[in-house]
Amino acid sequence: MSEVIDRPLRDDEKPAASRLRIVDCDVHPSLHSVDDLNEFLPKRWQQHLKEYGSHLRTPYLFTTPYPRSSPLIARRDAWPPTGGPPGSDLAFMQKQHLDPLDVEFGILQVLDLFIFSQQNLEFGAAIQRAINDWQLAFWSHRDPRLKASILVGQDGTDLAIAEIERCAKIGEYIQINVSPRANEPLGRRRYWPIYERAQALDLPLGIHVGGYGGHAPTGGGWPSYYVEEHQSNAHTIAAQLASLVIEGVPERFPKLKIVFIEGGFGWIPSAVWRMDQHFERFRSEVPHLKRKPSEYVREHFWFTTQPIDEPDEARHLRSLIEWVGVDRLLFSSDYPHWDFDDPRFAFKTPLTEAERKKIFSTNARAVYKF
Repeated sequence: MSEVIDRPLRDDEKPAASRLRIVDCDVHPSLHSVDDLNEFLPKRWQQHLKEYGSHLRTPYLFTTPYPRSSPLIARRDAWPPTGGPPGSDLAFMQKQHLDPLDVEFGILQVLDLFIFSQQNLEFGAAIQRAINDWQLAFWSHRDPRLKASILVGQDGTDLAIAEIERCAKIGEYIQINVSPRANEPLGRRRYWPIYERAQALDLPLGIHVGGYGGHAPTGGGWPSYYVEEHQSNAHTIAAQLASLVIEGVPERFPKLKIVFIEGGFGWIPSAVWRMDQHFERFRSEVPHLKRKPSEYVREHFWFTTQPIDEPDEARHLRSLIEWVGVDRLLFSSDYPHWDFDDPRFAFKTPLTEAERKKIFSTNARAVYKF
């Protein structure tokens, strides 16, 4: 997490003259109000939303994964002067984020209405379809820098496939997004039809942290504190990485590209070391795996950078980046959220110009084919 700079930069803080245009893989747009969806949502589901609202898997009402002190998870300076929640005003986003930071492309990650966590799968599919259309009409068509994703709830697999096919025909979406908090671990075969379509369409699978799962976010149960819940995001992603690899998804879909978003990357070495070690001991149990887990991870998975784990000594971050692989990292800011990473100050360790170019631009351009 880097500091939000709300003052003029000192000379020694100014970016280099050859400033690099960036691809930001995690930009959060928001609805100004749910009425924004009316033109994309059938009357039946508009009425359903008004009368019943969301029916989520979380066991607790009126709670969120983040405290009231960070409303809507947002930066204090990200509330648009025109009203509405952070991320809901395109002109303000352009002025505050896209233009000054020279964002060449920004990938939209929508979190409104708990898209992936609706218990009523038909209602969830209607909301996902409306959000997918809203992304194009309100964002991508108004600013071509902003790229939309196909949001689907994987627990309604048939509905998800239909939505993927519908959006693919439009041809303007750059990835398929699913939740890390589905009913079962992501490697399970019930979800494979989605992975099969992603591979056939050559669309990366994006998995953004968060959501409301019916399961506790940690293996030890429900956390007591917000800081504990925020910490658990890395555990959730690590568990889903293990599920996808060990269940054999990369082996079954050798051309599938998977991007973990907003999970950071500091946890990767130990998680992969452990998978490799256990694979050697238990490989007779998983004969469908032809190679070590680390080999699948290095060929099929990418990780966005935010939130960056920042050790006291910069050389430790350097070692971490080298182990994970410069080619595996995609820059993300998480704008406009409170733990936003400013691309000018996000990496507190020396990077060569070639490494910076890979992390901030060319890796994403290769994965998403910009």
